[in-house]
Amino acid sequence: MTAKSKFAAVGRGVRTFTTDVAEGFFEITHNSLALVGVAVVLAVAMLTMRPDLRQQGEERLTSWLTARKVAAMGIQPELGAIERATAANPSTLPQEQATVAMWIAKKYRVAPEPVAALVAEAYEVGQANKLDPTLILAVMAIESSFNPFAQSAVGAQGLMQVMTEIHSDKYQNFGGQYAAFDPKSNLRVGVKVLQECIARAGSVQAGLKWYVGAANLPGDGGYAEKVLAEHARLYQVAKGKALPAPTLRAEATPPAGPSAPPSTNAAPAVKVAALS
Repeated sequence: MTAKSKFAAVGRGVRTFTTDVAEGFFEITHNSLALVGVAVVLAVAMLTMRPDLRQQGEERLTSWLTARKVAAMGIQPELGAIERATAANPSTLPQEQATVAMWIAKKYRVAPEPVAALVAEAYEVGQANKLDPTLILAVMAIESSFNPFAQSAVGAQGLMQVMTEIHSDKYQNFGGQYAAFDPKSNLRVGVKVLQECIARAGSVQAGLKWYVGAANLPGDGGYAEKVLAEHARLYQVAKGKALPAPTLRAEATPPAGPSAPPSTNAAPAVKVAALS
């Protein structure tokens, strides 16, 4: 056999070996993929028939992904936290409400988004309780300057400075006394108390005197006048009247009683918190 014939024979052998290896690899891969496909089909069928297993798998996968995100970010994510936020886009409100919200935000130097949510709530609750929403907002302005965590020396709390301890029964409808620091819950309870005050006193101005706790005193230290003045401004803004650009916050009413001391024969002051 010549050298040329030997090389040809070796070449044929190599080609045959390569072909056999390739065919074997294809067969093994094909069979493996088929097994994987069968396993996937069986797994899907089992998960379809066993929702509990599917739920467990989803929970484990979610837990694993969350753990990886926490490790990467260094903070525990909580996608549902947005549901606790008291905020709204002012541009989504009706024009009147959006105008009031932006005016309040500028004057009291607070973010427009939470103010927008409060304005929308004031309009809804005011309509339900037959109270002008700009009056409700004026009470908030004078009482707390839109600080939902405000607290007076006598224990009045939240946006509308209602005495939480006395009105605990009203807060039970919102989960308990800590709801006093939820802006919308405080607004609703405050509106209820304000409505009771006005109904008992017979007028808005007299009702505000009751609200501030000066029902049995000669005066209310100018509280009602402050609220009504702010109410007038907000009402004009709501109706589209251009007012000077607000630059200063309205002064919050001090927690102390009226400046004129009651006579010794006068009955003790009826606090807003005492109304039920």
